[in-house]
Amino acid sequence: MPRFDPHPERRPAVVAGASSGIGAATAAALAAAGHPVVLGARRADKCEELAATIRAGGGEAFAHPLDVADADSVKAFAAAAGDALGPIEVVVSGAGDLAAGRLHEIGSDAFAAQVEVHLVGAHRLVSHFVPPMVARRRGDIVFISSDTVPAPRSWTGAYVAAKNGVEGMARTMQMELEGTGVRASIVRPGPTATGMGMTWDADTTGAVLEDWVKWGHARHPYFLRASDVAAAVATVVATPRGAHLRLVEVQPEAPLEES
Repeated sequence: MPRFDPHPERRPAVVAGASSGIGAATAAALAAAGHPVVLGARRADKCEELAATIRAGGGEAFAHPLDVADADSVKAFAAAAGDALGPIEVVVSGAGDLAAGRLHEIGSDAFAAQVEVHLVGAHRLVSHFVPPMVARRRGDIVFISSDTVPAPRSWTGAYVAAKNGVEGMARTMQMELEGTGVRASIVRPGPTATGMGMTWDADTTGAVLEDWVKWGHARHPYFLRASDVAAAVATVVATPRGAHLRLVEVQPEAPLEES
């Protein structure tokens, strides 16, 4: 007799931050793997465009506005997701953006805004989606972290602090959820080509990159694609029950050396 029942054939998934970048790529990857998906972000129009593309390709997708910094928005999103697709089996927490500034120069409100989105927002998703998973004795929640946790980068201290909090929360949940059948996992990307940081002005971007080179953060010029990170998320949630990929770090491969 198997230790665990297999995953059900139909595993509805929600993706927070699905309007672009890693979130959009993850929603597409999960849909391609057969998951009905709910796409959530503040830019609901972008989510609907992707949902329409998924449906046109034969998948099942639904878009709904989501601002993880707003408790009422998360509550409404969770209710709409359940109404649209039924009990949610997979949650991917990846909403957020990257603000730049030296810690001693940014205001506390700006610092708190990063923590509110990346960390508190992730917990809002947990509070709505994980208790029903525990009641059903199965489910996956995946937190998108960052390799700035083990290797902090200057000019992004609020983001670094928030992502450290996310990983601390996820590791605590791994202990608290042990024996429930619910898996909490961390996917930790390295440098990834997304829209994050694209709103920085030229002076800020130049200062940040100069500092990162000084501290050895730019070993080579290659970046991950969002689809590379999405593939890791899809692998985590597809892992048969009885095994748990607790932390997966994804880094860009360096260019081939001259032979």
